[in-house]
Amino acid sequence: MKTEPLFFAPVFKERIWGGTALASFGYDIPSERTGECWAFAAHQNGQSVVQNGMYKGLTLTELWEKHRHLFGHAEGDRFPLLTKILDANQDLSVQVHPNDEFARKRENGELGKTECWYVIDCKEDAEIVYGHHATTKEELISMIELKEWNRLLRRVKVKPGDFFHVPSGTVHAIGEGIQILETQQNSDTTYRLYDYDRKDAEGNLRELHLEKSIEVIDVPFTEHQPEIRQEQTNDLCVTTFIECPYFSVKKWEVKGTARLKQEKPFLLVSVIKGGGSITSNGHEYSLKKGDHILLPDGFGQFELSGHAECIVSSL
Repeated sequence: MKTEPLFFAPVFKERIWGGTALASFGYDIPSERTGECWAFAAHQNGQSVVQNGMYKGLTLTELWEKHRHLFGHAEGDRFPLLTKILDANQDLSVQVHPNDEFARKRENGELGKTECWYVIDCKEDAEIVYGHHATTKEELISMIELKEWNRLLRRVKVKPGDFFHVPSGTVHAIGEGIQILETQQNSDTTYRLYDYDRKDAEGNLRELHLEKSIEVIDVPFTEHQPEIRQEQTNDLCVTTFIECPYFSVKKWEVKGTARLKQEKPFLLVSVIKGGGSITSNGHEYSLKKGDHILLPDGFGQFELSGHAECIVSSL
C-alpha cells in the first residue's frame, strides 16, 4: 500500500511571554500572547491532528497506538518526540528539566526532557541563558539564595541559524525577540528557577521550583555543543546538527529539485522558510512555510522541489 506524507495541524499555547510572530507562519493564532506552536505533539497537554488522507482527524497519539507500522514499529509506550516553534516576545523564565530517571520517579512516569534549539529568527543582540557559572552545588545554592542572578547565569548572544543542544540538567532560557524551533523528548516537565519577579494576569508571582531545580542542575556546567556537518549535493544542502540518543536533527535547504530517500522509522519535517513540493509515486504535495509533515516508514524515494528550508528530525 502506498504511504503518503501526513500533514499535521498544530496546537497553540498562550503564554505570559508570547506574542504575534507565529502569525508569520500563516497560522490563525489565538491571541497576542501566543507563545508556542506544538507542531508534532502527542502529549496529554496537547495533541496535533492529521489533516489529510485516510488518517485524517486522528491525533498523533492515536496514530502511534493504532498504526505503529507508520513508525517502522518503533518501540515505546508513547510517541518519543515533541516539536515546537516558540515566539519569545519577552524573556522566558530561567529553567531546567529533569532526566528520565528523575522524571519517572518524581513526575508520575513522565519522560525527562533533553531538547535542542534552532534559531529561526531573532532581533539584533538577542541572547539566551545557556548554563551557569557555579563550580559546586554549594556555590550554586548560595548564589540562588542570595539572588545573584547576574553572577550565576551564563548568557550567550545568538543569531538566525544558530543551534544549541540543551540536555536535561542544563540551566537555560530563551531571551526576548527570538523565534526558535525546538526538538525535544515528549515531556512537559519544567522546573522554574527564576522568573524576574514577574506577575501573572491575576497579579501573582509565578510558581518557582527551587528544590527540584537544585537537585537536577548539573554542576559544573559543561557545554554539549555537537559538531555540525554540512553536505551539498546539487540543489540540496543538508546540515546535520545533532545525532544523540534521543533524536537526530538536520536542516534541508533546497534551491531547485533534490532526490531524497526516507530510510528512518519516520521523519518529521517542518517548513520554516519558503515553499515547494514533495513528489512521491507520481503524486505531488505542495509545501509552504508553517507546514509540518510526517514522512512515514516505507515512504521511500521522493523529490523535494522549490526554494525552502526545513528542519527535519527523527529518532
